[in-house]
Amino acid sequence: MISEKMTAMVKNSSAIRAMFEEGKIMAAKYGAENVYDFSLGNPNVPAPKEVKRAVEEILQEEDPLMVHGYMSNSGYEDVRAAIADSLNQRFGTSFHLENILMTVGAAGGLNVVMKTLLNPGEEVLTFAPYFGEYRSYVSNYEGILKAVPANTTDFQPNLEKFEEMICEKTKAVIVNSPNNPTGVVYSEETIQKMAEILRKKEAEYGISIYLVSDEPYRELAYDGVEVPYLTRYYHNTIVGYSYSKSLSLPGERIGYLVIPDEADDSETIIGAANVANRILGYVNAPSLFQRVIARCLDAKVDLEYYDRNRKELYEGLTKMGFTCVKPEGAFYLWMKSPVEDDKVFCEAAKKYHLLIVPGSSFAGPGYVRLAYCVSYETICNSLGQFEKLAEEYGLK
Repeated sequence: MISEKMTAMVKNSSAIRAMFEEGKIMAAKYGAENVYDFSLGNPNVPAPKEVKRAVEEILQEEDPLMVHGYMSNSGYEDVRAAIADSLNQRFGTSFHLENILMTVGAAGGLNVVMKTLLNPGEEVLTFAPYFGEYRSYVSNYEGILKAVPANTTDFQPNLEKFEEMICEKTKAVIVNSPNNPTGVVYSEETIQKMAEILRKKEAEYGISIYLVSDEPYRELAYDGVEVPYLTRYYHNTIVGYSYSKSLSLPGERIGYLVIPDEADDSETIIGAANVANRILGYVNAPSLFQRVIARCLDAKVDLEYYDRNRKELYEGLTKMGFTCVKPEGAFYLWMKSPVEDDKVFCEAAKKYHLLIVPGSSFAGPGYVRLAYCVSYETICNSLGQFEKLAEEYGLK
């Protein structure tokens, strides 16, 4: 028999993944071109050409024992130094290679952070709506995740409730901007106020509270929107980054953590994170793709492709009478369900071969999420089906 903890997790397994599997069944039945699957944030824009070139050059030019062998648990020193230099140039920071820990994607990095920081019963705050796996990442290490209620006006963090919820048991706060599922970018004003609250609460309780910035969508921002780099605003910030979206490499599982010198007890945290990387079973981040991303630090995916999808979907749905949050980043559209029960609405959408995810999966009941990292043709062809759905619910 499996553990009781895993029994509960299997029962509450990801609704997104379940819908993705359902989409494959529907595609086999009705034809893939007749199913409009907005369930999974799987990039459909190819990786930049620099990635293929880097893979080929590395395999031809570099020592195979280095390319495929073990290295320090924290990753190759030259790769970490290159990332630190790139961040310093972009954001005016002063990182060095010891501040960088290569990880198995952002998810691996978040698990390393939680393993490093949490004692049983300590609390982690995050802002609803949020990526549902955060709850597992925290409970994996016997922490308690608490969600700050959503600000449904503009989906910036609800800082009044946030301040009320911080207590002596608060160890960390997870923020995700650009945000999954809303597509909102947390403004500089929001980050400044959040940092002020955290400094005040640290002083009040005599504790360190770490702000963990989960940033897989950092490079996907539209209309000239700036995404604040959080280490510049708050000393106890740890950044988790992934190349899954910025270079369209989700299956390669490559990312990094930034643990700045300014963070309280940074030297001990860096050492513990290296150990956590090993004992969690990751050992080290994938060796080949560490070397690849070091050659691709200035490469970018085709953001215009996502932007065209964003505009087509947002404008099309709002014209039909749906209420949507206009995405500033990532590749998700957050739409209000026309009925209170978002799950009922998602079931109704399936009649028109539309697969959308209930907002309750993100602690955002009454809303739904659409991932528009699909083909432009899928966006265009789906709008007629959305129009039928709108008519069913009496929208304009």
